[in-house]
Amino acid sequence: MAEQILIVEDDDRIRAMLRLALEDEGYDVREAPSGESAVEQMRSAPADMLIVDLMLGGMDGFTCIREVRRSSDAPVIVVSARSDTHDIVAGLEAGADDYVTKPFQVKEITARLRALRRRAARPDPAPALPGDLVLARRADGDLVLSPAAGELRRGDEEVHLTLTEFRLLCELAAVPRQVLSRGTLLDKVWDQGFFGDERLVDVHVRRLRTKVEEDPGSPRVIVTVRGLGYRLDPA
Repeated sequence: MAEQILIVEDDDRIRAMLRLALEDEGYDVREAPSGESAVEQMRSAPADMLIVDLMLGGMDGFTCIREVRRSSDAPVIVVSARSDTHDIVAGLEAGADDYVTKPFQVKEITARLRALRRRAARPDPAPALPGDLVLARRADGDLVLSPAAGELRRGDEEVHLTLTEFRLLCELAAVPRQVLSRGTLLDKVWDQGFFGDERLVDVHVRRLRTKVEEDPGSPRVIVTVRGLGYRLDPA
């Protein structure tokens, strides 16, 4: 069965162009002309992936992504007419996995989608991690990463992670107390040879810290090594 992509775009021409190009690539394409429509569609019949324009009328793309993330881990590519760093970072922090700026070539969108598909299809997120790993010991329950089960738990409660966040955490946990550069993480988590930029890594680390750190402003589990990259320091 073909993978379903939901295009969330209020410009009819761009939506039609993307639909034709993606259908030629073999995708089953659905459309949403507004953020509200996209959220409703994802609740009633979730798509496998989404392409979301940030500058929508009504509910904007940022809010749309946050609402979708309440119930779905589907990969999201954001599209923005502005290359402003603030907008790009805000879109990623809302829960997107990647971004493309307008004007764009359709082949760039399809290449990014293929990279997301390859990443999602990998059966083992961290082959070098042999078993469960206690990331932090806390009074309210230890924080434990279980790669085989595909989950992170705090005590008896599962901590919700997106696919990108989970893969990033597993890659860091595979080499505890060793520094991984942003470039290395970009290759490992997003895809080898991926042509994104290192801001993707920084934003996803910030998102991940809000879920694994007691104080994200003073991280103790995922540590920044200035000028080099990131290191995971388990309990």
